[in-house]
Amino acid sequence: MVEAAESNISANASNAGKKMKFSSFHLFNKPDNMSVKEVYDYQIELVETLEECGFDGIWLAEHHFRDYGVCPDTLGMLMYLAGRTEKLRLGTGVAILPLHNPISIAEAAAQLDLLSNGRLNFGVGRGYQGSEFERFGVDITEARGRYNEALDMILGLWTEKDFSYDGKFYRCNELNLVPTPLQNPHPPMHVASISPETIELTAKRGLPLLIDPVATYKNVGRAAHNWRDAMLKNDNNPDDHDLCVMRSVYVAKTNEQAKADLAQFEIGFDRSKIVNQQSAPIDPKTGKIAEGFEFWQSRYMKGGTISDDFRWDQLEIAGDPERVVGQIKALQEFGISNLMCDFGSTRPLPIADMKHIITFFAEEVMPAFKD
Repeated sequence: MVEAAESNISANASNAGKKMKFSSFHLFNKPDNMSVKEVYDYQIELVETLEECGFDGIWLAEHHFRDYGVCPDTLGMLMYLAGRTEKLRLGTGVAILPLHNPISIAEAAAQLDLLSNGRLNFGVGRGYQGSEFERFGVDITEARGRYNEALDMILGLWTEKDFSYDGKFYRCNELNLVPTPLQNPHPPMHVASISPETIELTAKRGLPLLIDPVATYKNVGRAAHNWRDAMLKNDNNPDDHDLCVMRSVYVAKTNEQAKADLAQFEIGFDRSKIVNQQSAPIDPKTGKIAEGFEFWQSRYMKGGTISDDFRWDQLEIAGDPERVVGQIKALQEFGISNLMCDFGSTRPLPIADMKHIITFFAEEVMPAFKD
């Protein structure tokens, strides 16, 4: 069981008592035995189940050019899902800003926010998969610069009249965006964070994090602590935001059953299809980790070889309801107030089995966090 006091990180997390929100992550991974259309139908049915079960939101991943994730247009998919749901928050998890024109994505996101009656959560990141940057013709070493300029432009376009910007990569002159978002001053924004540098830059803008999905519990607590300190140093109130972390989540009737089920999932799962060279920030000019991504060195290669015990003890939320509730409460002590649940985005389970996993979690775990 994870103990928040273990690293003394939660001592100044004054938002530790905030109500926990539960959302779900959707990679749109395509198994060999499914067509893209079947993947879409499967995910749409899951989203409708999540709304029925009382989840707070969903997050859709953007990926390109391979079966790793087959939802390249997250805003377009969320536009469709807005018409199939009424309450779920609709999140980009995340929009890869260096691969988009910031004016176009600001327009599309604002339109979605209007049509969904203000349900957009706008998650953003600089991206990391070198193969995607290469095929878009974007130099991955420019990712940080492009991301920073795009984020500044989007925020400006959403909040200012006659907005002008003159950057290295993007520019506009006295531009008034039409439409602008329904939510005021703009939809909640969440920044995917891996490196300490990203945490610092995010806090300076007064924005919350989407904390590293493969960080250990201890490192999740450290990231939350560092973000909170950086927010306060920049005169921003951390309690105005929800900190979000993604975890692989699985709950069963007993710990023994949960362990057995997870071991069975691993037997049929080729992790190398997910954790590989294409999923790393490789600069095609050098064949090595791209400049600006040094924090990622060996990250994805190591991710493919970690043990079941390490995932059970340090990474995943898994076990019987009591154990899972305890793990989530430990995250709350770190100041986390939105748990993005990955119920098995790379597991080709029949739809009935996946709906059972989600429903069981909603019935046995979520009630422990109601007001």
